[in-house]
Amino acid sequence: MYLMESAPGARTIVNGKEVDYFCGTGYLGLQGHHELIEASCEAVKKYGIGSATSRFGYGDNPVLLDVEEKASVFFGRESALYYISGYLGNNILLQGLQEDYDIIFVDEASHYSVLDGANTTKKAVVPFAHLDAESLRQNLKKTLRGSQKPLVICDGIFPVSGEISPIPDYREAVEIYNDALICVDDAHATGVIGENGRGSFEYFGLEGEGLYASSTLSKALGGHGGIIAGDEAFIRRLRKTSNVVRGASPVPTPAAAAAAKGLEIVMKIPGLRKNLCNNVAYTRDAFRQLGFTLPDTPVPIICLYREGIDLKALQLELFDRDIAVLYTPGGSYSSVPENGAIRIAIFSTHTKAQIDRLVGEIGRLI
Repeated sequence: MYLMESAPGARTIVNGKEVDYFCGTGYLGLQGHHELIEASCEAVKKYGIGSATSRFGYGDNPVLLDVEEKASVFFGRESALYYISGYLGNNILLQGLQEDYDIIFVDEASHYSVLDGANTTKKAVVPFAHLDAESLRQNLKKTLRGSQKPLVICDGIFPVSGEISPIPDYREAVEIYNDALICVDDAHATGVIGENGRGSFEYFGLEGEGLYASSTLSKALGGHGGIIAGDEAFIRRLRKTSNVVRGASPVPTPAAAAAAKGLEIVMKIPGLRKNLCNNVAYTRDAFRQLGFTLPDTPVPIICLYREGIDLKALQLELFDRDIAVLYTPGGSYSSVPENGAIRIAIFSTHTKAQIDRLVGEIGRLI
């Protein structure tokens, strides 16, 4: 059992000792940032812990509205919807869009939140092979009848493998079907990929009708809660149709204040993302020199596996050397390779010395 006893960051206290921390999702190193902590403290002093009612009633407050305003600027959209957990974003999207599609097509390795969201709709759900646009194309052809409309849903970045969904290929596969929709869970992409950190669609240069994404402020952006950005009419529609929005308590006020400050900092200091990109490139190149085959992407998730390596033992040996990485067994989480993997998360706040020590120790141990 591992017990985190400080804010997550490049150096974190786990089980009573300070370690080089290469786990989790705090890619921009904001979870312990002093400005987020100060914003959180000020908000709790003024507004308390939370509003104790849903936003459908009296549950709005200036902090929640500030998050939505800043998120709409960050994503370059007219409006945004802020809700209790990014996990529920797919549920909200699929409920809000349910009159616009007939059958859901989902990458079979998608995160639980994607699968749970799809299963709440009471519509047919058809899996297609992981990252395989041709499998999607064949399933569309085999399943759809008459004027039925498809909705394709997947992770933008997969949480353990670090793979990016080939969304342009999916869009090409559905283009012969009128009013086809594509939804992406961008939890690990938000704040990370795309010119402005807006996620998968920006990364691929995709825009236009039929493209929807749910995101989170709990990972790279340092706060808490889910966010969906879009035009005003669409956001109004989600507010009316989502059971989550109508029935759930909103994000606790201090966490929302931290989220607003995180958005502000990321927009104000683009060097955070630039440093993250540089660290990712440096780390991927270093592991290639150890013989690992890694794709050349800006994704801060490094997925290591190789036949003959005891991955669990590797995690334990590294922790003994004050380096925290995560071993994930095969089948225990979405997008994990069959025989398991070591998942390494790279932060903008990691130093080259920390990365060199990580790679060097792994090189010695394998």
